[in-house]
Amino acid sequence: MKRSYPEDQKSSDGSKNKFARLERPESKLQTRPSSLFKGSGVFPYFRKPTEIGSLSLDIKRNFYNDRSQLKHYISPKDIFNVRFDLTKGYHNFIEKDENSEEYINDILKWISCNREKFLLEDEKQKSDEEIREIRNLHTDFVCWRGLLTKLLCTPFENRDGWRIAVTLFKGTLYMCEFDTESRKRQKQEMSERQKEMTYWGWKFEQYVTADKPGGVPGTGEAVNNCEAFCTVVRSRLEKHSLLFSGEVDAIDEQAKESCKYVEFKTTRQLDNYRQERNFIKFKLIKWWAQSFLVGIPTIICGYRDDDGVVHSLEKMETLKIPQRAKEERDGWDPVVCFNFLDKFLSHVKRTCTKDDAQTVYLFEWTPPGEITCTVQNPGSRFQFLPQWYTENG
Repeated sequence: MKRSYPEDQKSSDGSKNKFARLERPESKLQTRPSSLFKGSGVFPYFRKPTEIGSLSLDIKRNFYNDRSQLKHYISPKDIFNVRFDLTKGYHNFIEKDENSEEYINDILKWISCNREKFLLEDEKQKSDEEIREIRNLHTDFVCWRGLLTKLLCTPFENRDGWRIAVTLFKGTLYMCEFDTESRKRQKQEMSERQKEMTYWGWKFEQYVTADKPGGVPGTGEAVNNCEAFCTVVRSRLEKHSLLFSGEVDAIDEQAKESCKYVEFKTTRQLDNYRQERNFIKFKLIKWWAQSFLVGIPTIICGYRDDDGVVHSLEKMETLKIPQRAKEERDGWDPVVCFNFLDKFLSHVKRTCTKDDAQTVYLFEWTPPGEITCTVQNPGSRFQFLPQWYTENG
């Protein structure tokens, strides 16, 4: 195994990483060409996500093991003729602190509150005292849904890389995303216009949701992106058992599907074929991956103009989105996306072998290169499992 030294070690995006300890040459994974992950062309086994719980965060980002922050979808009378001004209230925006290091803490809090959901049948017969001593989740991976979304899109991503820290603890691989140096710069250099356009998505949600079924959207209130409702789901991809959580925008009580959650998105109205092609190629892949992972069947898209005014909505069926990509030249392929995710998770299992809460394996990728892995020294800034969880979890 090749040894590398802290003063020489750099992350995949060129920044020095003083905490890196060693790199494993065998721990590289190719991401190109995407045809590497085509396989037989058959979609790999992916078990339908099952919701096993939920969590809520209030305006102060306090955790609740409940559904208190779930919003309800309120459909406009005529979705093809609306006027939602997304610029309203921007200067009163109550914004989440992006510098707060939340890691995967809220998922860990949920796990701590729901230990009984991880017990095997024979373990359920044990005494309460014995059950309290059981630490094995009988789950391969735990993470946020957003991390899996980025991995699914990796074979077709040409701009944004990622940085994922992994720790093996009590038989489970915990994965946590960290900003790359490039992403940090992007955040710091955002123009006022870019910040306002980010706000538009949150404002759109306010126009089409209420706190109770049949309620009236509170469009005069200050928008905040601190509150959140998240579903917690179990699934399996081939040999990998997964537990992950993702934010849900609202529930549609009128929906016919078994899962009644809906996702809200906005995009600029499409005026020509080139714009539509770029929309399908670069945006729809992310929308599809995000909703498909947690089983959300419907995406409500608001088409806006350059002034931030939405004029019409479209209901998209998540399962039909990949067909739009297949009809495009050089379109993305969901089979490739999920085969890549399967390969990456297998790669992580092979690489992360030391079961220790202090040991962090850092996987980094800058398109279109290989995925690299470095093992971090104790005390690394990439250490993310909190002591309260590892000692009591």
